[in-house]
This record gives sequence, structure tokens and C-alpha cells, in this order.
Amino acid sequence: MSTMTLDQLLDSPRRTPRPDSAQAARPIRQGAAVRLTRRGRVVVFVAALLVLLGLGLLISNGAGAALHSGTPEATHSVVVAPGDTLWDLASKAAHGGDVRAMIDHIEQINGLSGVSLSAGQTLRIPD
Repeated sequence: MSTMTLDQLLDSPRRTPRPDSAQAARPIRQGAAVRLTRRGRVVVFVAALLVLLGLGLLISNGAGAALHSGTPEATHSVVVAPGDTLWDLASKAAHGGDVRAMIDHIEQINGLSGVSLSAGQTLRIPD
């Protein structure tokens, strides 16, 4: 009976590589292309997406600044009293003009989603 030690189990027998005729016939190229693993391709793809996203954000920030004029619109603040409606406030601000267009403009300035108002609410009204 023979004894076997742990290092004999873990060591694999060493084989000498046989030269393959296809490998021996291939010349070694200088500056050969880099081959990426699947993980490497994913990393390169994600990095390219992040660069494109960063460029898009950089360009969009510059474009957003061009949409606004240099001088802000003149407005005054009005506190909504009980019973006030947006139609009443817009008709006063329109000075005989189109009340519906003024309502849309007041909604846009104040970020309102509808025409409902609550007492005590502060609105910016164009002058």
C-alpha cells in the first residue's frame, strides 16, 4: 500500500506543449490587434455610453441657456383671497386683451397644473 500526500493530489502532471503545425506556421506579427474578453467589451461599451451621455448633458446645458432671454419678465406678486379665480386675476392683468392667453401665461410662470387656486397662495402676475 502506498501513501499519497496532499501536494501530490494538487499538483497536475506537467506536460510539455507539442508544437502545433498551425501555430508553428503562423508568423508573429508586430503590433497585433488587442483582443478583448467579453467583460472587456462590456466595459468599453459602458465607458463609451458614459462619454456620450456626458457630452449630451454638456451640449444640452448650453442649449437651455440660449432659450431664455437676458432680461426677466416684469411681474408682481398677488396673494389669492377667498373667492378669487384665475379668470378674475387674468382679466385684470390682460388689460382688455385675451384673457385665455393670460391664464395660460400665468399658469406657465407659476408652474400651475390647472386653474384651481387656494386662498393664501402667492402668484406671480405679469405687469
